[in-house]
Amino acid sequence: MIGVCIPAHNEEDHIDRCLATVLRAARHAGLAGEPVRVVVVLDACTDATAEQVKAWPVTALSVDARNVGKARASGARHLIAAGARWLAFTDADTIVSPAWLVDQLSLGAQVVCGTVGVMHWHEHGVHAPHARAAFLAKYQDRDGHRHVHGANLGIDASVYERVGGFDPLACSEDRELVEKSEKAGVSIAWSALPRVTTSARPFSRVSAGFADTLRQAWEALE
Repeated sequence: MIGVCIPAHNEEDHIDRCLATVLRAARHAGLAGEPVRVVVVLDACTDATAEQVKAWPVTALSVDARNVGKARASGARHLIAAGARWLAFTDADTIVSPAWLVDQLSLGAQVVCGTVGVMHWHEHGVHAPHARAAFLAKYQDRDGHRHVHGANLGIDASVYERVGGFDPLACSEDRELVEKSEKAGVSIAWSALPRVTTSARPFSRVSAGFADTLRQAWEALE
């Protein structure tokens, strides 16, 4: 079984679109019918996210961690206990491509670090084209990149357990997991093949995350 983990904290504006694309990827013919279980980890949600998740054929776990590392780890534990051989991670403000899971598995690596595209630049005003250009000038959306994103990350479940899983970090939990995997000598694919697209919002639920990278592109224009 393939497991997909999505942490969510007050994501009522994004979660439906995210789940629609994840479930589409779970039905891809390239998976040859292998079951996919999707877990949304509701971390201290106070909006309508939990109610919206009930409408989808996914598992909802509720935690009160206010910590993305703990949330991802909770989802991973649940999926491994259910029999997952592969863990795929994305974020609630992200949409994934129809072949997202197939592409991760096709790389034959024990860890897959994918890149991200950014959507809805236009919602952030007249400076959006310039901010987009500043971001793209520095970002490496190509094979051989060295980016790590929790929004586009896959790992063999046995490797995940061997390296100790996600640490309880409020940010950079994804990078820490990949660094532990590198030290363990496992095979890592730094690939632009698995495609996801994430929100262009310059402020997120945590500091030092991807939104900070986007905000720096905006601030470079000031």
